[in-house]
Amino acid sequence: MKSIQRRLSVGLLSVLLIAGLAVSQVSLWLFESGLQRYLESGLQNDSENLLIAISRGTQGLQLDERRLSPAYQRPFSGHYFSIEFGDTHWRSRSLWDAKLPKPKQYGLDRTLQPGPDKQMLLLLRSDYQRFGQPVSITVAQDYTPIRESFKQVQKIGLGIGIFALTIILLMQRLMVRRSLRPLDTARKQIIQLQSGLRSQLDTQVPLELEPLVTQINDLLAHTEDTLKRSRNALGNLGHALKTPMAVLYSLINGQQLEGYPHLQQSLRDQLEQIQQRMSRELNRARLAGDALPGAQFDADTELPALLSTLGMIHGDHLQLTLNASPGLHMPWDREDMLELLGNLLDNACKWADSCVELSVRQNSSGFIIEVQDDGPGIPESERDQVFSRGTRLDEQTSGHGLGLGIVRDIVDTWRGQMRLETGPMGGLLVIIELQKRKR
Repeated sequence: MKSIQRRLSVGLLSVLLIAGLAVSQVSLWLFESGLQRYLESGLQNDSENLLIAISRGTQGLQLDERRLSPAYQRPFSGHYFSIEFGDTHWRSRSLWDAKLPKPKQYGLDRTLQPGPDKQMLLLLRSDYQRFGQPVSITVAQDYTPIRESFKQVQKIGLGIGIFALTIILLMQRLMVRRSLRPLDTARKQIIQLQSGLRSQLDTQVPLELEPLVTQINDLLAHTEDTLKRSRNALGNLGHALKTPMAVLYSLINGQQLEGYPHLQQSLRDQLEQIQQRMSRELNRARLAGDALPGAQFDADTELPALLSTLGMIHGDHLQLTLNASPGLHMPWDREDMLELLGNLLDNACKWADSCVELSVRQNSSGFIIEVQDDGPGIPESERDQVFSRGTRLDEQTSGHGLGLGIVRDIVDTWRGQMRLETGPMGGLLVIIELQKRKR
């Protein structure tokens, strides 16, 4: 969710910056263009007034200073003119010793020109006919105060823009957080679902999420129904095979095959493997019960029941010891964990003389599972063989050789580590290290 909020914030910030800069620059350009047109109109009036001020006198052509604006008389006032009338040239006293640049073309010169006293001038050139002779009048106005005003406006606008952008981003962040809150709630409910704390998602969600939540709940219901039907079918199959298995055993041990000892032994071994595999799957289905899909493994509830079941299967001569911290919850599927621990303990019970010990503890990085017995153990040179499915190091011990191979597959799926050592009791010590799951 945080990454979505970050991307939305960055996207909105980029759009607002680009749009804000474009709008501000276009607005300033339009405002300045309109202001120059307004100043052009004033300069045009000044130029026409100067044209009228040219008159004939007793001494020939002259410029009537009574018609001139006082600004043209004050040095560096910011208002200037230059008149070329044949061989006669007049310029305003406000220029002092400076010379007014003459635009090359008629009309307003959009390029500011340097003037006296470090001023930047806006120039207008007008060409007329007066007394039958061409007259060129150039008038100018200092544009520096206007440029300073524009800079001040830009600074104020930038401050207002930054403030407005900050407010918009804060409001956008608040709105996005409120809009994504139902998704965050759904994410937390899915974690609870995976942990076995709920069976479905809440349906009280915004209209946009209703199809997704409905589809997930339908999928959960379908998955749970499929699991129940699979367990029931497995149980029915096991019960249905009991009678044919008994008949086959009686035939193998009967008089019909007494003359075929090798055939009898081969059939007996195959039937034993079928019966052991069938018993294992039935026990797994019985232990799984009606748990929710994805339910976490609760050590306080599951381990005592598992040890009790194994004690009834293998007899009262075994002492099964449990060492586990109270309130231990392991974030893995309950059925997979029961299969892992069931195979480990079942293997230990088959080889143990009198004691089997299960230890489960949690550390900073995950969980450590240890199962040991006081049996003969496994030589170090032969330990890798027991991970292969169907491999048995002693054919006299009942078992189909699948146990540790299945455990190894589950551990590899969870990206854990498994190793075999010689335990303090003298028998085999199986150590499994599982890393915590990241949610």
